[in-house]
Amino acid sequence: MSAPAEAASPHTMNTYARLPVAMERGAGCRLWDVNGNRYLDALAGIAVNTLGHAHPKLVPALQEQVGKLIHCCNYYHVPDAERLAAKLAALSGMTNVFFCNSGLEANEAALKLARKYGHDKGIANPQIVVCEKAFHGRSIATLSATANPKVQKGFEPLLPGFIRVPLNDIEALKKATDGHPDVVAVFFETIQGEGGVNPARAEYLRQLRQLCDERGWLMMIDEVQCGMGRTGKWFAHQWAGITPDVMPLAKGLASGVPVGAVVAGPRAAHIFQPGNHGTTFGGNPLAMRAGVETIRIMEEEGLVAHAGEVGAHLKEALQTALGGTAGVKEVRGQGLLIGIELDRPCGALALRALQAGLLISVTAERVVRLAPPLILTQAEADEIVSILVPLIKTFLKEKAAP
Repeated sequence: MSAPAEAASPHTMNTYARLPVAMERGAGCRLWDVNGNRYLDALAGIAVNTLGHAHPKLVPALQEQVGKLIHCCNYYHVPDAERLAAKLAALSGMTNVFFCNSGLEANEAALKLARKYGHDKGIANPQIVVCEKAFHGRSIATLSATANPKVQKGFEPLLPGFIRVPLNDIEALKKATDGHPDVVAVFFETIQGEGGVNPARAEYLRQLRQLCDERGWLMMIDEVQCGMGRTGKWFAHQWAGITPDVMPLAKGLASGVPVGAVVAGPRAAHIFQPGNHGTTFGGNPLAMRAGVETIRIMEEEGLVAHAGEVGAHLKEALQTALGGTAGVKEVRGQGLLIGIELDRPCGALALRALQAGLLISVTAERVVRLAPPLILTQAEADEIVSILVPLIKTFLKEKAAP
């Protein structure tokens, strides 16, 4: 019998605290590592693998596209880019789309849009309102909009031009922006993923939409992690019955093929003109086909409503199983984006879950994050609960609160 393969990456930059596992293949909501061990995927590549792994309708479409055309530059029209843009416009009630490669790039483009919007109005130093506990990416601009000193440390000086306020506090936002005629946009996540799965309240979103309209600001909503059906609607802000002016997307848009998008409404759709922004790989035929097929399959299989239903079942089951457990502060989230906040750091749970055959993550140090594929069944949701709840209870008994 051959020895188990070691999970190691000695020539890859050490930018991640990787778990001791290397994945080889997947099917549905399951993954297998190089040693044949099987895992239930409750993370989906951090909200990326919308259709799970090796979806039987997606795989042949991508194989066909690879055999036809993977890349051509943006000097030319890409038919599937227009198809995907038109579909996103129809689903969102917005009008135009810029395609890029990632959530970071989509957020970076949104920040550029806001600054140019301000300059076009004669504002020399545009200011953008962002939120405490936000995470928008790791480029210098998106890092500056982010609110995590740990990921910012060592990369100063950060960019100026940001006003930071708490989420869900419209009066604090008004107070922070009073006397600032150079504010041009408000930029935030509907559900803060990396910040601990913190949802924006529907009433707050409606108040903010009204304030942006009154003051001529762009309402820019980062739906990179919580969009594309994850909460039980196509985009999480739709629960509040509003439409933003700018909406960055990525992660689940193409079920694992790298893609990013900035969806814009009439106020922002024509700010960029030729030469203002661009990308080499963004909007390539393979990524666009993946996006078109992902949405088609989601619609055929009713996965948006399914995510809402199975997510509600999973959340209720976790709340019931963990209710009254000392050390569990809250189970929150919507659809298939759920956070379990503990009263102490719990990073060790990611490895313990892996060893028990379950893939999760821990974010904001104390929050177990679940973001499984949208194809997750109710039986698989129950399996998550059956594995995870004992791990959490055992951990809380062993590790004293600070």
